[in-house]
Amino acid sequence: MNGEEEFFDAVTGFDSDNSSGEFSEANQKITGMIDLDTSKSTRSGKGGERPSQENGIQKHRTSLPAPMFTRSDFSVWSILKKCIGLELSKITMPIAFNEPLSFLQRITEYMEHVYLIHRASRQAQPLERMQSVAAFAVSAVASQWERTGKPFNPLLGETYELVREDLGFRFISEQVSHHPPVSAFYSEGLSQDFVFHGSIYPKLKFWGKSVEAEPRGTITLELLKHNEAYTWTNPTCCVHNVIIGKLWIEQYGVVEILNHRTGDKCVLNFKPCGLFGKELHRVEGHIQDKNKKKLFIIYGKWTECLWGTDPTSYESFKKQEKRGDHLRKARPDDGSEKADRDVAGDVASDVADDVPVAQETVQVIPGSKLLWRINSRPPNSAQMYNFTSFTVSLNELESGMEKTLPPTDCRLRPDIRGMENGNMDLASQEKERLEEKQREARRERAKEETEWRTRWFYPGDNPHTGAPDWLYAGDYFERDFSDCPDIY
Repeated sequence: MNGEEEFFDAVTGFDSDNSSGEFSEANQKITGMIDLDTSKSTRSGKGGERPSQENGIQKHRTSLPAPMFTRSDFSVWSILKKCIGLELSKITMPIAFNEPLSFLQRITEYMEHVYLIHRASRQAQPLERMQSVAAFAVSAVASQWERTGKPFNPLLGETYELVREDLGFRFISEQVSHHPPVSAFYSEGLSQDFVFHGSIYPKLKFWGKSVEAEPRGTITLELLKHNEAYTWTNPTCCVHNVIIGKLWIEQYGVVEILNHRTGDKCVLNFKPCGLFGKELHRVEGHIQDKNKKKLFIIYGKWTECLWGTDPTSYESFKKQEKRGDHLRKARPDDGSEKADRDVAGDVASDVADDVPVAQETVQVIPGSKLLWRINSRPPNSAQMYNFTSFTVSLNELESGMEKTLPPTDCRLRPDIRGMENGNMDLASQEKERLEEKQREARRERAKEETEWRTRWFYPGDNPHTGAPDWLYAGDYFERDFSDCPDIY
């Protein structure tokens, strides 16, 4: 097989003997919802009949059909030992390390705390809006906490849609490229308050004991009422102890959110773990105006909550903290370096990185205001790949839904469905069949000298940054799926 025929989500045969919500406290009730394209009836069936809401689901499920499959019998070392420092997009991984979702569905999890966007749209002052947008940007990665399973990489042409009238949005995504793998998405508020879009190109690297996912691609949020656009990129995610020991996750890097109308910027520092786990999950940052004057301080944890206060109160609190700390023995600063990246000789060792002990919860500075708090996970979350209540609902497929979905929707993928139902052998076989089908389709296109054609997105420049992006072509919710490819 040549390099052109190697696939992003390569397959290994897998044989097993064991095969077989409540949303945010600040959720807003959206009233008077209408389609953004008012000239078209996007949710009407034949004869003007209005189909069931929310992709045909009236009440969302609260658990998966089967519990998570144990990964304790499998070692990833034999697969990864030759890949130190390399990009992992073409590495064969056993299906046991997946979770029963496509990466397109994982992107949809950005929308779990969409009430923050609705809140931003209602706020009168730019500073308040930036606070809510910053909270949304942090909340968008919160679902990754303790999520150590790998989502299925989408097939070329795969799509996913989600309509949530109770939460006031609809969402569409498409896998627009396979080499490199690029996922494009577009979401809009049903009350015409926002448009949210972007394209993600995840870059995965193996550092010996950890796998690092760098989320390349710009995310854009437009608040239509205020004629404002905000852009940012997500922090880097790192999964530790992929060889031996207990898996744990951290996010790190600087996220800059720019308001292109006012010039205001929010700078958020997702802190690396540090020695003794002191900085684990912490986020600190500030909002500044176009002249770089600090207007507001933000702090918290991406796994828990986000608070904000004025710069004067923050500095006063920090001074008091230092006065109380000067008698304590100083701990050496680790300089935020990752020891496991630099020591290749440690890769083959049997010593796992210690799982940091989470420090005390966020210490709230007097006078601070709560910007966001994470949703509670369902009590059986640990047996469901650590999914949130929102995530549990993403792949449900009730009878009749397939009549309104395109044949490319993730919910119709038989390998993901098999894994969700606990049939790992079937899932592995179907995954191999699907990717071989995709290889054959690529060979046929090469033979006929035809190019792949995307359906719902086209390449262009981001209207606010000028950077290359994938833009929504429109008309998806007209539901003419007659020319969709047969990828399953």
